[in-house]
Amino acid sequence: MRIGLGLAAVGRPGYINLGRDRDLPAERTVDALRRRSHELLDAAYAAGVRYVDVARSYGRAEEFLAAWLPGHDDVVVASKWGYTYTAGWRVDAPVHEAKDHSPATFARQLDETRALLGGRLDTYQIHSVTPESPALTDRTLHRALASLAATGVTIGLSVSGPHQADAIRAALRVEVDGEPLFRTVQATWNLLERSAGPALTEAHADGRRVVVKEGLANGRLAGNDSAALAAALAQPFADIVLSGAATVAQLTSNLRALEATATATAPAPAASPESPDDYWRTRSALAWS
Repeated sequence: MRIGLGLAAVGRPGYINLGRDRDLPAERTVDALRRRSHELLDAAYAAGVRYVDVARSYGRAEEFLAAWLPGHDDVVVASKWGYTYTAGWRVDAPVHEAKDHSPATFARQLDETRALLGGRLDTYQIHSVTPESPALTDRTLHRALASLAATGVTIGLSVSGPHQADAIRAALRVEVDGEPLFRTVQATWNLLERSAGPALTEAHADGRRVVVKEGLANGRLAGNDSAALAAALAQPFADIVLSGAATVAQLTSNLRALEATATATAPAPAASPESPDDYWRTRSALAWS
């Protein structure tokens, strides 16, 4: 199964995806979103999904996943560190997350992740690396990550912003004791933002696992989700494409992309790519709701 499930949209009450007023319960309590997360996980697992993506900054997503994992031993768990959730379970919080790629934050958040997921952590990624991130040059951090890799955890990074390609290529050059550090790359690729494609092709050719996020552009492409996700699945570099569904109906529709890809029945994508600067400017203006 090349589609994975991301819990960014249901691990916390506020996020930037469009249509959340329709998709989530009116009362976004911890219990309500735990139930929704488990409904999605159950439906995804029944459909064959075996890759789940969470992060320290996704509210209680790791906690929700940890409670569901027993009895699902074949699920690959990927989490991310580098952002701290700061919204206090409020939709109207002035700041929802704080970014810090320091070794101290890595050590703290790894302990937090381990406390919830224990030995089920398969992949740990630096969250939203940009070319100027110290995570690309901090040798103390690199050695700490390599020590985690030595325990069997795959080390990766996610990238964001208009210069994703530069961050990816810089990450491909990072080595510790002559060995590549980052074995997975998670990046935004969708019909509106295709600029990372060449760098992702290079990463894939170099043996790195490529995970595509935001295939529906935070809901901007939701009107034709199967075709949009099928377009992502059709990219030769894409090993896994994440569904960010907030409802079981959305997940079911997203999974139809697999059939469309296999049978070449997906409608011709109508969306034209935007410049990276325009795309990320629009994304940064999306309201948390």
